[in-house]
Amino acid sequence: MTSFTQIRTTLTYASLAACLGITGCGKDPSGVETSPPPATVESHGHPTKGPHHGNLIELGNEEYHAELVHDEQAGTITVYILDSSAMRAVPIDATELTVNLSHDGHAEQFSLAANPESNDPLGKASRFTSSDAELSEELDHEGAEAQLVASINGKQFRGALSHGHDHEGHDHEGHDH
Repeated sequence: MTSFTQIRTTLTYASLAACLGITGCGKDPSGVETSPPPATVESHGHPTKGPHHGNLIELGNEEYHAELVHDEQAGTITVYILDSSAMRAVPIDATELTVNLSHDGHAEQFSLAANPESNDPLGKASRFTSSDAELSEELDHEGAEAQLVASINGKQFRGALSHGHDHEGHDHEGHDH
C-alpha cells in the first residue's frame, strides 16, 4: 500500500517534470535559460516627431530633446526645448541658442533668440526663433551639416540637426535633411 506522502511526492515530481518537459520553464532542452524575444518598442521610447510636428534633436544622452520647426513660407526657424521623453517643454534660462552650419567648406553661426511661450516662467524660455532668411535657406542646402548648441542648467549640449521635410516640386531623394 502506498502512503499519502509517497503519492504527494510522486505528484510533485510529475508536476515538475511536466513543467520542464512541456513548457521548458524558461530553459531549452540543453538546460540553458532562455528569454522571450524582446517586444518591439519605438526607437528610444519616444516619438519620432515633436509636439509641434517638427524634427527631434537628441541633446546629451537623451537628457533633453529639441524640436526643430521650419516654416518655409514665413522663412522662420523655431526650436523648442523638450524633456527626455520629447513630450513636455523645458523652459531654460538661456537668452539664445546657436546653430553651427557648414556646407561646401563654408561654416557659419546663427543665433535663435529666446521667444518665451506664455506659460514659461519669467526669465526662462522653452521656445527660440530666428527669421534669418539665410539660415532658413541654408538648412535646405544640399550637403549642409548643422548642429544645435544649447546651454541648459550650466551644461552645454550639442545635437545634430537632421532637417526632414517634404517639398513639392523639389527632388530630395537620397538626401537626409
